[in-house]
Amino acid sequence: MTLYPNCKINLGLRIVRKREDSYHDLETIFYPIYDLHDELEIEPASTFTFSATGLALDCASKDNLIIRCYQRMAERYPQIGKVAIRFKKNIPFGAGLGGGSSDAAHTAIALNELFELGLTKVQLAEEVRPLGADCPFFIYNTPCFAEGIGDRLTPIDLSLKGLRLVMIKPSVHVSTREAYSGIQPNPTPLSLSTSRPLTLSDIKHFTNDFEGTVFGQHPILAQIKKHLLDIGAIYAAMSGSGSTIYALFENDTERSADTQLRRLNEEFASMVIFNDTLR
Repeated sequence: MTLYPNCKINLGLRIVRKREDSYHDLETIFYPIYDLHDELEIEPASTFTFSATGLALDCASKDNLIIRCYQRMAERYPQIGKVAIRFKKNIPFGAGLGGGSSDAAHTAIALNELFELGLTKVQLAEEVRPLGADCPFFIYNTPCFAEGIGDRLTPIDLSLKGLRLVMIKPSVHVSTREAYSGIQPNPTPLSLSTSRPLTLSDIKHFTNDFEGTVFGQHPILAQIKKHLLDIGAIYAAMSGSGSTIYALFENDTERSADTQLRRLNEEFASMVIFNDTLR
């Protein structure tokens, strides 16, 4: 079975309060980006094997979320047997795109189907929740308003289809601890309604609270965002705790799209990880 664990972007991110368990409650919109994805092949085997290609993995095998998800579910469901896992990493690490969480969620989806566990999406979301706050989102993989630590999800009606998305990832790694180090919670909630279809106009004023801290530590991220807005982006922001900066462009003519791409390549050619029209 082959799956394609995709990434996500955050449309706005508000840090609401610090919890007693040292986590933070937040509000954000998770939006799936299907065309930037890893590749995950899982099949039953006589012995467990795991092989990886693509981008070099940034952790030991025992800490990899794919392996952790398999081990957790194999302990809980005896019908899960040994598997051979082949993995190609395409989504950058430390990017704020949720690649690792998506890999874990898609591993759970594959095991559920391969071994006929009969788990619903709600049950799968509960299975992967301990592996990462945004893992449950990738079980549903549809636009969602997220609350709590990012694990309380409300599906929303939002489509960015037809817009051109550009994602730029410089060689900057932002740790979660670093991103939270200068955060001052803002109890004012994001102003949106989940009971009606949302449009780009609803989210244009949303900001990412992490930008204040992270941009001060890594000025290149602020420069990238400014450049994207200067060349005509209708919305630009950092995704999650960074360090990917993304922008949305109106994609009305091929000429304007070509002009945007040319100017991006002049400044950030080696950093552009995605530049395409959303489907």
